[in-house]
Amino acid sequence: MNSLSYSCGTSEHPLLGITIGDMFDQTVAKYPNQEALVVKHQNIRYSYAELKEKVDECARGLLTLGIRKGDRIGMWAPNRVEWILVQLATSKIGAIQVNINPSYRLSELEYALNQSGCVAIVAADQFKSSMYTEMLLELAPELKECEPGQLISQKLPELKTVISLATEQVSGMYSWIELISKAAYTTRKELAAVQATLNFDEAINIQYTSGTTGFPKGATLSHHNILNNGHLVCSIMKFTHQDRLIIPVPLYHCFGMVMGNLGCIAHGATIIYASEGFEPEAVLKAVEEEKATALYGVPTMFMAELEHPNFANYDYSSLRTGIMAGSLCPTELMKKVNTLMNMPEVEIAYGMTETSPVSTQTLHDDPFDKRVSTVGRVLPHTEVKIINPESGDVVRRGEKGELCTRGYCVMLGYWNDEEKTAAAIDNARWMHTGDLATMDTEGYINIVGRIKDMVIRGGENVYPKEIEEFLYTHPKINDVQVIGVPDKRFGEEIMAWIKLKEGMSMLDQEVKDFCKDKIAHYKVPRYIKFTNDFPMTVTGKIRKVEMRKQSVQELGLE
Repeated sequence: MNSLSYSCGTSEHPLLGITIGDMFDQTVAKYPNQEALVVKHQNIRYSYAELKEKVDECARGLLTLGIRKGDRIGMWAPNRVEWILVQLATSKIGAIQVNINPSYRLSELEYALNQSGCVAIVAADQFKSSMYTEMLLELAPELKECEPGQLISQKLPELKTVISLATEQVSGMYSWIELISKAAYTTRKELAAVQATLNFDEAINIQYTSGTTGFPKGATLSHHNILNNGHLVCSIMKFTHQDRLIIPVPLYHCFGMVMGNLGCIAHGATIIYASEGFEPEAVLKAVEEEKATALYGVPTMFMAELEHPNFANYDYSSLRTGIMAGSLCPTELMKKVNTLMNMPEVEIAYGMTETSPVSTQTLHDDPFDKRVSTVGRVLPHTEVKIINPESGDVVRRGEKGELCTRGYCVMLGYWNDEEKTAAAIDNARWMHTGDLATMDTEGYINIVGRIKDMVIRGGENVYPKEIEEFLYTHPKINDVQVIGVPDKRFGEEIMAWIKLKEGMSMLDQEVKDFCKDKIAHYKVPRYIKFTNDFPMTVTGKIRKVEMRKQSVQELGLE
């Protein structure tokens, strides 16, 4: 037995050396009549053959609009049929899909579009309190005067084409129906010729992760990265073409689009979207009506489902497995999911966007204590090690250190940012996660903290620095420090310690109102503390550990 904290996942099965588009076509050929996609809220039900027709129409439409291999195209929408159509269509023409968080507001949208150099965006009209069309028109008022596909914008210089999912025509934008109608001008043969030029190591997806510098970083992922990860995650869950998976997690994140969409496609399984955004009863209803065999979610989603007043009214006998990820699973929650939801094989997964995302996972037959106290063992074709963050040496098993991952799953890099890429991926291609972890004698990984003070709120990674830099822009605020504090529902909540400028006064609500509609809702601090100073070390460094300790006591969160 290796006494050092290093583990390598072996497998009898090779990695898939194929593009996403080609894999999809192979699955279609194998299971043409198998139900591929069910979108409950749009009343859509496609077989794999029907889904391919829709995907190819979308791909041909994009080619007609001039979208080419390597072009970046934004996808800004909640869970709906158009999301997966764009995901698969871009994989067939080699355009790089840029996932845009549905919660983004103006400044975040502007940054993501410009940093990635999006030439096109597909956008919903609205979702919850987010008015996407209005925001696009505010950022690019030139849309009101231009023809579709001819945008020349001062704030969004690269963006030329906007495709709207609104039911009514919007000035300067193509409608979805118009995009699909453009398919008539590009032949199937022309699409096939483009698809044949693609390489599985090429970039196909950019996902923005919150940045410690205050700006998100665009993790750039290849066909090889995400197709293999989705395939392996679902293989470990024993997926076949007979499985039916409900995906209530957002598609813009790896959880939904990789572990969900691509995992199902690689096995010929059925993808089910119960609603645009997470609605507990919509999930419970879909489980019964669609005879789902698997369900994904972060712990807070499973809590909400179990606590729903109508929980007992639905039948869960078809369920067997699923993935719970995003934050650690409480023991009592796991017991309830196993028994009350009939999911004895539910598994825990851990990873990060930069590793496509999953690098460790529990098995359905792992001992119960391992499924609640650890994040499992390393995936096949992947290596993990735990190192001393200062020396870089691998620590002994049981010792705490930084978790690093290496293998096919490690991203190509951060889009157009060699400096941040070099800081995250070392010369030996190890991805440094920034997470503190331990590895036991059997290779199980336990995440024990974070080197940098990232907060995980309800499965969303939030970096305090980003919120701090935004709050610095308020004219009354002199200094601010953001921390995470414990929360029963979301795992962690955001708290801001604020020092005001001399002579200024401020109320909690004023801070929250300043944040509203400017940063994503999950980044808005729940707790505010006005202070004259911060706990510091003798060298002048902020002691966030002490801040958390004080806050937990003052807020009664022990």
